[in-house]
Amino acid sequence: MDTWILMLATDLLIPIIMIAFGLYFKKNTPKKINPFYGYRTSMSMKNMDTWDFAHKYSGKLFSIYGLAMLPVSVFPLLFVWGKDPDTIAVVGLVVCICQVILLFVPIVHTEKALKKTFDKDGNRIAK
Repeated sequence: MDTWILMLATDLLIPIIMIAFGLYFKKNTPKKINPFYGYRTSMSMKNMDTWDFAHKYSGKLFSIYGLAMLPVSVFPLLFVWGKDPDTIAVVGLVVCICQVILLFVPIVHTEKALKKTFDKDGNRIAK
């Protein structure tokens, strides 16, 4: 039982962090482009317009993906309720690996949106 609770808490950590950072960055874009925290890619750091756009866009996506991951993260663990600790650990690890892979999906979408909205120099593309 202790292993199951530990795996549940561990597997909920990534979605909860995604939701928290997503909501934060959607509303509170870092005021200055900085090399320490935030959505930092070469395209997002071109200028303040790309910086703000990337944070608002990725914040929205991270919130959505984090919310979607919550039930999906719990569901597989329901099948190993009461099983031996090794089985629970393996299922928990597989869920965590899938979460880490899905963590990159919003980044890919944000980079595509940046390239669609801005030219290579960071200027908005006229529509």
